[in-house]
Amino acid sequence: MASRPKTIITCALTGSAVAPCQTPYLPITPDQLADEAYRAYKAGAAVVHVHVRKPEDGSSTADLKIWKETLTKIKEKCNVVICPTTGGGFGMTAEQRIAVVPEFEPEMCSLDVESMNFAVFPLVERIKEFKYPWEKFVMEASKDYVFKNTFADLEVFTTAMKKHNVKPEVEAYGTNGIANAGFLIRAGQLSLPMHIQYVLGVLGGSMATPYELMHLQTETQRFLGAGNFTWSVIGVGYPAEFHLGAVAMAMGGHVRVGMEDNIYVKRNVLAKSNAELVEKIVKIAELLEREIATPDDARQQLGLKGGDKVKF
Repeated sequence: MASRPKTIITCALTGSAVAPCQTPYLPITPDQLADEAYRAYKAGAAVVHVHVRKPEDGSSTADLKIWKETLTKIKEKCNVVICPTTGGGFGMTAEQRIAVVPEFEPEMCSLDVESMNFAVFPLVERIKEFKYPWEKFVMEASKDYVFKNTFADLEVFTTAMKKHNVKPEVEAYGTNGIANAGFLIRAGQLSLPMHIQYVLGVLGGSMATPYELMHLQTETQRFLGAGNFTWSVIGVGYPAEFHLGAVAMAMGGHVRVGMEDNIYVKRNVLAKSNAELVEKIVKIAELLEREIATPDDARQQLGLKGGDKVKF
């Protein structure tokens, strides 16, 4: 039997859908994000997925000055692979979302490939006190929000990624995402081997169950062919983050954890850092006898250009 590849652990540090009112431990400023990236790296993360926020209130931003400060400080602290978002945040245009790619030419970046409902409005009833005015507004507005990723948007995104030699991390929320990725390959906008990440548990997307994960992974093999892709899973919420991570690792795949997706390290116990979430998935990997990838292992497995070829 062929040996399985080392498990790549990605840590999504802050995201845009989690609000500061939900946890006091959410990193917001460039310094906080850099510290969290370093701690996640030391805990076993090979990749950090990064969004940026306005330091004054924690709301999402596409400000390239904040991007530069954040990316530079993370790179100065450690050798981790840095994967900026192009999913952006509520209300951002396609041009704002992709701007980080031509400006900084990271090794890889996210690529959401389907338009969908993306909702967090049920949280409003659970939160007793909001910290900033934007939090309740954005949560309630998500009831009538479509996360827009049309084929015109995708052409803008993939053209920039190809031009600047940035590896797309394809984010698929269901089988339509896999089909869309297949079209992008046929159209010459994406290349094989592809790296795909299944995002399970978003309200508006596929459910966070082992069945959904196995179905999507099987469908990807059917669409792309075994050996033409690497894959990872995101389980949104607790305990999905760890349950689906365990299933993915047992299947030979990779896993993402982090406060973007889940803020609890145990039931009703907030994680005080992203590192705690990484440490827990590392323990699960060790029980499954999965070897953990270093950042350079991840670069080799994913076919990345290297940290010396970025513009930050």
